[in-house]
Amino acid sequence: MAKTLIYTKDYCPHCVKAKQLLTIKKQDFDEIDVTHDAALLDEMLRKSGGRKTVPQIFINDRHIGGCDDLYALNDKGELDKLLAG
Repeated sequence: MAKTLIYTKDYCPHCVKAKQLLTIKKQDFDEIDVTHDAALLDEMLRKSGGRKTVPQIFINDRHIGGCDDLYALNDKGELDKLLAG
């Protein structure tokens, strides 16, 4: 199974939607909430190439992007391949 990391913030509907898809896919993920932690936010910015929006999703250390990017991969049939590892 793939290693999945998702950076989130409180009260983020896109974060909830992305986590729902991962849960439907039975994919475990580590969640890092950057709401009140500037150091974690800086880490997310560094890893994502400066993208400030949440969620920021990584699968096997590959930057996927945000919620729309995750759903686009799923719509193309590529998400299951990534999650299979």
